[in-house]
Amino acid sequence: MGHTIAKTILITGTIELIAKKYGLSLEEARKRLYDSEVVDLLDDDETGLYGESALYLFSLYEDRLKKAGNSDTL
Repeated sequence: MGHTIAKTILITGTIELIAKKYGLSLEEARKRLYDSEVVDLLDDDETGLYGESALYLFSLYEDRLKKAGNSDTL
């Protein structure tokens, strides 16, 4: 449960990036991020994602969408 502040800042920044790129409300962007596996990875302290930037987390989110074939559904 460590690194809570860093994770909160990362999630907030990533939500803002998703909303801006895809023209979504912050609420819809939040829902999309939390529905992805990226937040699960962020919750695993062993991945070290809490030490990355929001831009890195956003790129990971987009990569996961592309691999799942969902890049056009946003």
